[in-house]
Amino acid sequence: MAVSCTNTSSTEGTFGFDLEFLKKSEPGILILEDLSGDSKIIISPNLQGRVMTSTAGGDQGISFGWLNYDLLATRKTAKHMTAFGGEERFWLGPEGGQFSIYFKKGVDFSFENWQVPAEIDSEPFELISATKTEAKLTREMHVENYLGTALDLRVDRGIRLLAKETMNQLLGIKIGKEVKMVGFETANSITNTGKTPWNKTNGMLSIWILSMLNASEKTMVVAPYRQEGEGPVYTDDYFGKVPADRLRHENGVIFFKADAKYRSKIGISPSRALPFIGSYDAQKQVLTVAQFDLPGANSQYVDGKWELQKDPLSGDAVNAYNDGVNQGTQLGKFYEIESSSPAADLEPGKTLIHHHRTMHFMGPKEDLDQISLKVFGIPVDQIK
Repeated sequence: MAVSCTNTSSTEGTFGFDLEFLKKSEPGILILEDLSGDSKIIISPNLQGRVMTSTAGGDQGISFGWLNYDLLATRKTAKHMTAFGGEERFWLGPEGGQFSIYFKKGVDFSFENWQVPAEIDSEPFELISATKTEAKLTREMHVENYLGTALDLRVDRGIRLLAKETMNQLLGIKIGKEVKMVGFETANSITNTGKTPWNKTNGMLSIWILSMLNASEKTMVVAPYRQEGEGPVYTDDYFGKVPADRLRHENGVIFFKADAKYRSKIGISPSRALPFIGSYDAQKQVLTVAQFDLPGANSQYVDGKWELQKDPLSGDAVNAYNDGVNQGTQLGKFYEIESSSPAADLEPGKTLIHHHRTMHFMGPKEDLDQISLKVFGIPVDQIK
């Protein structure tokens, strides 16, 4: 993909390069950073408060988020979805089924009829406040689901940079001094501002958080799962069954190839899920950990499959997606790590909140092994 970003002082692939590019293409971007200037993230209120990218090494460090430079430069919206990119964005579930807000009432569940609502695709959020390490945004929305139910809601999104001490506490370890790291947390809430209750009759929404990250030949998504859970270990037929050489599981761990060469997606049910998913890029030696709210195995999650469903509350809690050329044109060289809230069974005036945290680590292998063993139960060399 061509990058028309001239007169830059930074190398492509670095945070500084993306910062210079986004300063030109995205009005009003925010930069959160720690006192050292090594851990930084870029937020775009103009694109729903997306965390566009992050780094653990200052301006010359690796930029972790995937950006669609061509679309960002032109600001042209596309039919169905405008894949601007961004390391973490806010969406609403479900994608398919009778509760979906991506298909109009009565139409077939086909790609031609699929449309991401502009409020979560190309329109801005309102910035409420910002400091050096935290930002708060909001947006009022009106959407309609496949059943024809009108849904009024307010989205509130808080983003904060995580200190090293906080990441130690979240993971329950003491991370080595030589490890470079960056982490951020988003607190996402939806409030039913209308007069219609959200329930099994009228339909329910969910909070859906998606992270677009740079794929490579040696990147693997890794997710622990409950071996004692009920049902299949994962859903593997979102875009047709995932080939066996791209997906496997053993000893409580799922491995899913993230090379952006074959469009595929997996999901983990609330019965099987644990509150972590991540990836390891063996080429750049980057360990990524996502941690999120997971209320319990008895929680109900909306089902995103593109069909009328017997049970629209039998969906997955955690997902991973690999882009590629299977079923349609490739969007870009990225993969996604995703988490969802339970279905929002909300009376008017009530609120649901969902937290999602993203952490990247680079450093000595023994330190990365310590983190990987704690979160995934295996050293990084086994994430393959």
